[in-house]
Order: sequence, then structure tokens, then C-alpha cells
Amino acid sequence: MKLNQIIGEKQFSLSFEIFPPKNNGPYESIQAAIAEIAQLSPSYMSVTYGAGGGTSASTVSIAADLQNTYHVPVLAHLSCINSTREGVHSQLDALRAAGIENILALRGDLAPDAKPEDHWHYHYAGELVREIREYGGFCIGGACYPEGHTESATQMEDIAHLKEKVDAGCDFLTTQMFFDNHVYYNFVYKLREAGIHVPVVAGIMPVTNLSQIRRITALSGTVLPQRFRYILDRFGGTPAAMKQAGIAYATEQIIDLFANGIPAVHVYSMNNPSVAQKIQENLSEIIK
Repeated sequence: MKLNQIIGEKQFSLSFEIFPPKNNGPYESIQAAIAEIAQLSPSYMSVTYGAGGGTSASTVSIAADLQNTYHVPVLAHLSCINSTREGVHSQLDALRAAGIENILALRGDLAPDAKPEDHWHYHYAGELVREIREYGGFCIGGACYPEGHTESATQMEDIAHLKEKVDAGCDFLTTQMFFDNHVYYNFVYKLREAGIHVPVVAGIMPVTNLSQIRRITALSGTVLPQRFRYILDRFGGTPAAMKQAGIAYATEQIIDLFANGIPAVHVYSMNNPSVAQKIQENLSEIIK
């Protein structure tokens, strides 16, 4: 099922993200966790691609298993930063053969030992979006950054690039994580003012440990509101308490989004079934 048929509906959509084992490691190492999340019957599940396409083979096999075994709609990530056109088409062929209909088109992160090369076919996600659109048959999503991309001088510059990406063929957008819903609301208002009218799925991360959030914010530039910093200060040294507080904070964000008419939320669940299950339990009557 194509995701624009899911996230375009008025009923609430709650989805979860998973990532394959690093370096195309054995699927069995995370199969049980993936199965537990799939059994929650989320609106869909996304499968990441890894830096430099490092998990490309696993992405296709896991996505196919989710869709064929667990009957969960799938959003497969595809990045292009160090890919050839032939490599991208090979991946598109594999996704099509597996029956996958949805792709999140990303520029992607460089692998640790890679350097940008002028001869690479793709340098921006918009180029990949256009390529997939010309290939045909897929519902295409793109990433967006409510607080601005770290490589953009201003947010308006970032939104201008995002408009180019949407015009190239994006059917919907999914945000980077944020911890203040007003950041999301203001961002969507600016997108609409800029002529971007596709659905914008809100990306939420339940923070379950202190080292996790320090690493993520260092990479993404995400700003932590003071009220969330107080939670980290008080509970960050106690893993069980931090997990409970992080899930509660994320749940509160999602309830507020739903209450304000945002129908689609994507949870960065980090292959953790207990986090996904608790979020779903907290929202059971709301998303019924």
C-alpha cells in the first residue's frame, strides 16, 4: 500500500523506524525485535539504509519480510551520496521485485572512510527524488529539518532547497526529531507560506538514555527545550527512570500533535520493541 493513501487520511497514523544490522550483519540478530514491533500493527514501518548504503542488501530483505510475513506497509530508505546511477537503479529494481512501493529518498551520510567526489552521479536528495520519479511506480518521501539543516546558512535557504526537492516529486515529508512541538508548528506554517503543501509527518524520538541524546543532538543540531533538559538532569543517571520519563515525554508530544490536527507521527524507536509497545499502549484509545 502506498503511504500517501495512509498519511493522507484523517485517521491517526503511528509508525515506527527500524535499522538493519551494521555492515549487512546477520538479520537474525534483530529479527525478534523487528517481529515484536511488527506485531503491534503500526500504520507502517520504515527501514533505514546505513551510511554510504552500508546496509542496502539488508534493507531490501527486511522490508520484504515485513511486508510479506507481517503484512505491514513498508517505507524503505534509499540514499545516494556515493552511489552511481547504475547502483541506484539496481536498488530500485530490487525494491520493485520485492513488492516495495514506498521509498524515503535521502542524500545520506558519508561512510566514515569516504570523501565527496566530483564524479559521483548524485550530490543532493532532490536529484535522487527526480530519478525515482522518472523510474516510476513508487510513492516518494523526503526528509526535512524543522530547525534547519546543519549545512544551510539560514532556515529560509533550507526551505528553498526543500521546495526544489518537493517539486522534483516528493509525495510527503518526514521531519528530523524535535522536542518542542511549537518548532514543528512554526516550521509547517513556513512550508505552507513557501508553497510546500505535501503532508509533513512529525518525527518523534523517545529518549531512553543520556548518551543517546548527546550523540544525536551533536550530529543533528537539534535543540533541547529547557523543560526536557530538566528531565535529563534529574533522571539521566538512572536508566530505568530515564526510559520511563523519555517515553512519557514523547507520548505527551504525540498527544499534543494529534490534538492539534496533525494526523501522522513517525517514532524513531531504535529497534526497541518495549519502547514501541509502551508508546502504542499510551495511545491505545486515541489511535483506536
